[in-house]
Amino acid sequence: MKLASLLTNDQVILDMKAEEHWPAIEELVAHLDRHDFLKGESKDDVLEALRTREDQISTGIGSGVAIPHAFSEKLDHVVAIFGRSKNGIDFEALDNAPVNFVLLFVVPKKEYHMHLQTLAAIAKLFNNCEVRQQLANGETHEEIINILGSRPSRIHSER
Repeated sequence: MKLASLLTNDQVILDMKAEEHWPAIEELVAHLDRHDFLKGESKDDVLEALRTREDQISTGIGSGVAIPHAFSEKLDHVVAIFGRSKNGIDFEALDNAPVNFVLLFVVPKKEYHMHLQTLAAIAKLFNNCEVRQQLANGETHEEIINILGSRPSRIHSER
């Protein structure tokens, strides 16, 4: 499965409004909830799982990228959303730089290996400065998804 296959146009936010770490996560989760992507899972439970993870260490990995992630016992498939901030978000990133790209995902608890593979694929993809530049310049939801799908980012599903 390609990383881009986890996203639809409704799972891409081209211009996030949040300027800080936690409000950015809340904005993304609220968007998923509003568009009915959290089937069987409550927005509050997802936020609680993400907060528990973020309290360990920020998922701002550097180079303008954050990958907030958590597990859910109620979801039966990975749910993801991509958000872009042109102004940057203070995400308490490891390099203290503002974050422009946030890829949040929630994985079913039973698919621990999928979680690790998804995280590794995303980190590898965003490590490429050309990809980050293309994402910064992308103008449509479709363009963002195509950019995310244009690079090797395979996630091996156990299904």
